[in-house]
Amino acid sequence: MKGKFNNKYRTQSNRMPEWDYADNGFYFITCVTQNRVCNLGEIVANSDAQAYIQLSDFGKIVETEFLKSFEMCKELYLDEYIIMSNHLHAIIELRKPTDISTTENVNLAINPNDENKNDKFYRKPKSISSFIGGYKSVINTKIDDYIDEHNLNIPKYNRNNHFFLSNYNDRVIRDKDEYWRIKHYIKNNPKNW
Repeated sequence: MKGKFNNKYRTQSNRMPEWDYADNGFYFITCVTQNRVCNLGEIVANSDAQAYIQLSDFGKIVETEFLKSFEMCKELYLDEYIIMSNHLHAIIELRKPTDISTTENVNLAINPNDENKNDKFYRKPKSISSFIGGYKSVINTKIDDYIDEHNLNIPKYNRNNHFFLSNYNDRVIRDKDEYWRIKHYIKNNPKNW
């Protein structure tokens, strides 16, 4: 369904109304490569009719940096994930103390340290959007380093040319049935690809 914003049509958000995406909970995250390029690896079937992803060098960078992110973000826990040819799926748990001040309870807030408060926005610290934004920035840098080290004749990634799409999909997992359905979906993604 589409709504209007500034007299232009836009796709309605799939975000859960009234939910603060910096709140504790389980989140189903999907990050897709720019233009859906299949540069993260390929699906391989084995003799047991099972399938798995054989990661490319870019896919290995995506996986390594994804796992490192959880070592640095103590409030985030990786539950399940899969890297596919052109996307990454994950169930992430956000678990942090509940004594956060009310001034931090807005996802996109005006930076209180900025002189021109009406013009500058920032991602709420320790939120899903902050985590994904930081992760995707690191991926641009690490893959650019790889391109340089291997003298590859391909465009580098930056603010105007992202490795992943600038947006990402997130869904608050609402109950145990949905959790198990998504978990099985992630595990079976290579077989169903």
